[in-house]
Amino acid sequence: MRVLVIEDNRRMAALLRQGLGEEGWTVDVAHDARAGREWLERERYDALVLDWMLPDGDGLGLLRALRREGEATPVLMLTARDTLDERVQGLDAGADDYLVKPFEFDELLARLRALIRRSRGGAANLIVVGDLEIDTKAKLARRGARAIELSAREYAVLECLALSRGRVVSRERLLEYVYDHDAELGSNVIDVFVAHLRRKIDHASPVKLIHTRRGLGYVLEQRE
Repeated sequence: MRVLVIEDNRRMAALLRQGLGEEGWTVDVAHDARAGREWLERERYDALVLDWMLPDGDGLGLLRALRREGEATPVLMLTARDTLDERVQGLDAGADDYLVKPFEFDELLARLRALIRRSRGGAANLIVVGDLEIDTKAKLARRGARAIELSAREYAVLECLALSRGRVVSRERLLEYVYDHDAELGSNVIDVFVAHLRRKIDHASPVKLIHTRRGLGYVLEQRE
């Protein structure tokens, strides 16, 4: 998962980056609305964590502007404002969920997972493609009765393919999903991870689930 955190409290932003990073998420951080917009113009995100109060305006205004412009990324509004009227304002402005500070990190993580599942048309942690099961909460994969041992990067590539199951995912998108923006890597590193996944997932089965679309990328699906 790739998430953008727009939070002016640098300690809070650092804690979110560390916590989400330890869960295998790729995290970019902006400390004001302008920097947040710049990140959104450069990258695609699975979710956005947005503070209400920012030094160059308020998150609510930024959110309204983004929604007017057609930005559909799921947004979790993070704020110390906790009155009913303020919660309604946040949701009416286009927030998908609302979390009041102080909060428990596990709750934030669960809410982000739920937002992303809903945005992709899913309601559960389990993604099933043929006899392959991916548990996005436990970060585990199983094919039939066989558990599949995956590294963190291999799992991230598989998760990205699974969330877009049936649709082609480009190498560039996979690279964005797996690595931080500052990482200087060639797209061929994705080919290496996909080769590992094929060996672990498809090699022992007559039915192949990972397919190449030459010049476009990869797709995870069961074909007749």
